Amino acid sequence: MDVQQALRFQWSLSVLVGGGMVLIGIAVLSIWTWRRTGFSKGVAVVETLRVAIALLIVMLLAQPEWIEVTPPPEHPEVLVLSDVSNSMDTEDVHVSEGQPPISRRAWVERVTGDQAFWSKLEERYRVVFEPFAASGGENRRDGSDYAAALARVLEREQTVRGVVVLGDGDWNEGSPPLETAARLAMRRIPIFAVPTGQETPLPDLALRNVNVPAVTVEERTLRIPFSIESTIGRDIQTIARLRVTDGESAAMAVRVPAMGRFQGAFTWTPSMPGEFKIRLTIPVARGETSSENNEVIVPVRVQKEAIQVLLIEGTARWEYRYLRNAFERDPGVDVHALLFHPGLGRTGGGRGYLKSFPQTREELARYDVVFVGDVGVDQLSPEACRRLKGLVEQQASGLVLMPGLAGRLRSLRQTALAELFPVELDPQLPRGEGSAQLQPYALTDFGRKSLLTKLTDDEVENLELWERLPGFSWHAGVLRPLPGSETLVVHGAASNAYGRIPLIVTRPFGHGKVLFMATDGAWRWRRGVEDRYHYRFWSQVARWMAYQRNMARGEGMRLFYTPDHPRQGTTVLFHANVMDSTGEPLESGEVVLQVVDPSGKTETVRMTPERGNWGLFSGSYEARAAGEHRLKLTCKENGGTIETTLFVQSVDRERPGRPARPDVLEELAAATGGRLLATSDIERVRDLLARLPKLEPMVRRLRLWSHPMTLALVVALMGAFWVGRKMVGQI
Repeated sequence: MDVQQALRFQWSLSVLVGGGMVLIGIAVLSIWTWRRTGFSKGVAVVETLRVAIALLIVMLLAQPEWIEVTPPPEHPEVLVLSDVSNSMDTEDVHVSEGQPPISRRAWVERVTGDQAFWSKLEERYRVVFEPFAASGGENRRDGSDYAAALARVLEREQTVRGVVVLGDGDWNEGSPPLETAARLAMRRIPIFAVPTGQETPLPDLALRNVNVPAVTVEERTLRIPFSIESTIGRDIQTIARLRVTDGESAAMAVRVPAMGRFQGAFTWTPSMPGEFKIRLTIPVARGETSSENNEVIVPVRVQKEAIQVLLIEGTARWEYRYLRNAFERDPGVDVHALLFHPGLGRTGGGRGYLKSFPQTREELARYDVVFVGDVGVDQLSPEACRRLKGLVEQQASGLVLMPGLAGRLRSLRQTALAELFPVELDPQLPRGEGSAQLQPYALTDFGRKSLLTKLTDDEVENLELWERLPGFSWHAGVLRPLPGSETLVVHGAASNAYGRIPLIVTRPFGHGKVLFMATDGAWRWRRGVEDRYHYRFWSQVARWMAYQRNMARGEGMRLFYTPDHPRQGTTVLFHANVMDSTGEPLESGEVVLQVVDPSGKTETVRMTPERGNWGLFSGSYEARAAGEHRLKLTCKENGGTIETTLFVQSVDRERPGRPARPDVLEELAAATGGRLLATSDIERVRDLLARLPKLEPMVRRLRLWSHPMTLALVVALMGAFWVGRKMVGQI
């Protein structure tokens, strides 16, 4: 195509007359000045420049433009965009009466492959077929990015006359396609959309939400929740089965309501460490169209438990005594205690007692959870508090704050631990508030869903249990939870200006977790049931805080990651605590993580050190593929190696059977001045394209009169003019 270029002016009578008179006046003035100076050559140059500036200004008044005209192509393009994502495998397109339905993909392939149909447009257009699905390449079909497909039209807008979209409209990736369609409308490129598929889902029974932790411990009961979703128009009586590779199996009779959901849970107690696979299945129901989602297999790693707990307390109050005894009876917990005796000038002694707070980072780094009771800055030094902050922030350990009647814990807000408090304390109640009557607990919405407050497996029973638990007679002075924290339990009867008084509040800090327990009356939960509820709560707290930190361990290294249940397409953040050959935290070095995805492709993640001098290294990895990934962490400095696995859950956004969304395609067509057509009216697409007006030439205008470079030229010429006048002695 030949591009025509031209310089155009918009002359008017006023510009011609006024500009001409100005030019004549300036020319007369310049000649008179030149003559008066004896026809000096220097003055001649300056006066010529004066006339040139005047001429340039007069020409700019005519608004000059540089115009480039690109003629339209002789055969513009018609782009046929066809959706090839997994949802197009749904068989719900009825082509002829009495015949079984075909898949959406088959119908689209039938249309795009009909050369006789499209050949009638070739006299005027060049038809281009472009399949699309998820963005990111690698032939991904687990998503539909309509916006990215339409954006490719904008890249070749000069040659495109119209767009035909064949698909089910089920976009679930990328930006909203309507935004891109609006840009097509500005360029007068219409969209003719033909939706495929039905707006109602096909009859299906699917296992969903099987949430199993990546790591668990032997001899601990693991709860395996699941749900069954039904798009069948009748109640379904079926049996859910659990099978584990260690030979254990279980079955559960379930009833799934019509077009509804059933939620349940299995339990499994691993008897030995190792790698296991948990398999949940449900039989295929009568009339079900797909059986691929009737089975879920999830790997889980079982390891020996060795949680390291440190209890720091000011006095041997009841909560401390029962908590320490319960931890000592737990074979999976190694507990140490630092008990101060105010007035005696010494700490507690005996088995498991420490004589002083750990003096080095290496000694403190062994602990997964630290309980800090009613102690103050006179017992726990500012340096010790700084180390505790680093332990939580850099080593992913947990910190439990348990104030007491003496009110000493409040003084720790003068130290580095102030940042970790998840609540704002009441300055009017430095020693808390007591009551002659036992006060009740109340779960919040967060508390009802939290694993920490689950004292029974049944949600309704658990809520009732918290309401009838033996209450408390004292609580710390707390005003409100701070931003970023979650309140699990509140005072069941008392409130302040901010609402119910928080009693159990959690928050993340750095890579670790913090829990604030505002009352020391949990030991009363033992009444009549011993450790059944009291220790179940504190055991869940300790294991919740230590879980991430103990995902994978080796000699001198520890590897953990978030999220612990990554889904396909998410970014996994890896963190490693590394010690050097002497046992001290490694400040810098070559720490490398190799990730092998299910297809065998290897990606190397070079871990970088983080500030804090706790030997923390971090890196990230985008989990593009679903399935089991092999991880290998190595450190050149200490020669250590950790090998473990990471399971990435598949994202079921594009499963067959999903309902079509013709409303999305209707919006795209309406926004661009196109048309939405039924599959039976596909012939009209050709007629509508044939009636489109021809493309107009593309005109590109460069407004010289308002261009910044033009202004710069005028200013430069005027500057040169005044400098020249000074040089020839006219100023």
